[in-house]
Amino acid sequence: MNPYNTPAPAPSRPWWRTTPAALGVLALVALLGAFSFAVGFLVMIAAMVAVWMLPPWRWFARLGATFGALVLLTVGAGLGGQLDDSGTGKSDAKSAGGGGASAEAVSASPTASKSKPAKAADYVGKRLDEAEKQARSAGYTAGHHDAADEDRAIILRSGWTVCFQKADTAAKTIDFAAVKSAEPCPAKDGGPLPWPKMPDVVGATYNKAVKDLKKAGIGLDRVTLDDVYLDVDTPTAEEAAEDGDEWRVCFQSPDEGTEVESVTRVRLDLGRWTDADLVQHCPSAKDTTYKIPANDPDYNNEDDNSTTGGGGSTGGGSSSSSGGGTSVGTVHPGSFCSPAGATGVTAAGTPMVCGPGSDGRNRWHSA
Repeated sequence: MNPYNTPAPAPSRPWWRTTPAALGVLALVALLGAFSFAVGFLVMIAAMVAVWMLPPWRWFARLGATFGALVLLTVGAGLGGQLDDSGTGKSDAKSAGGGGASAEAVSASPTASKSKPAKAADYVGKRLDEAEKQARSAGYTAGHHDAADEDRAIILRSGWTVCFQKADTAAKTIDFAAVKSAEPCPAKDGGPLPWPKMPDVVGATYNKAVKDLKKAGIGLDRVTLDDVYLDVDTPTAEEAAEDGDEWRVCFQSPDEGTEVESVTRVRLDLGRWTDADLVQHCPSAKDTTYKIPANDPDYNNEDDNSTTGGGGSTGGGSSSSSGGGTSVGTVHPGSFCSPAGATGVTAAGTPMVCGPGSDGRNRWHSA
């Protein structure tokens, strides 16, 4: 035999890279997992690395060994009680009962048999999402439904408010009945929404109308104001409240008896007059009448003068000619006026004259 033609022997592999070593690591996963799940998990990671890096296995064998390591850890932990919560509970029960007392003996004690589950907290009035979050923190499984008789789906829970709740403390479940945050709660779960109804406030002063609206359950934040005369500016809520006995409701929307829902807007059309005003009643229609006729650009002074005996002075604020100017009695500062040069006085007695304003149109301003 030619020694030069004899093949050289294959180099021997280290023992820790052999197949028996890899299988031994896999078996170690199950063994350690039976005593400690955490230690077994770390060894399983090491075993997976060893399987893929050390022995000369094919890829499918390595994949099978990886899956096997996970199975071995689960089996080992299950056999050792690492995945069973009842073991801890039993040991706690034994320690609570003292010495050799069993869990059955503890549960059979008079104190334990008389104890009842704690009553669920009251979440009525809270936002639905907050109520469910707090209930889950207390160990309850939370559900919800529409408290009204409309059976609506609840999508955005932060926009709903809890009206009723029904809790089962033994089963640790709680069910919330809720309505949208802008809605009133029904009298009972599944009942109709008790929307307030619009009262009749036409003819009442603003102060009286506000009281009637509040009594009906309608907040002032849902009320808008408007004027009824073309020459009277719309007051703000603060201005109307300041002179609440001078402003009167001429028209209202919606009509009396209409349900005022969350999307309903209440409008009060106001007119204002005092004992010094010539006109002390509401017009027949909104935005069709000037409170002071002389404020009307189409006001015909000549026709009015002819009815008073050729331009003689008339009492009570009627028009009169004097030196080329026209006196019209009581006027409202800033209102439209005609003709230019006409004079008048405010309710407080301040002299006013009709002339071009900042917008170029004739308005009443101080003389």
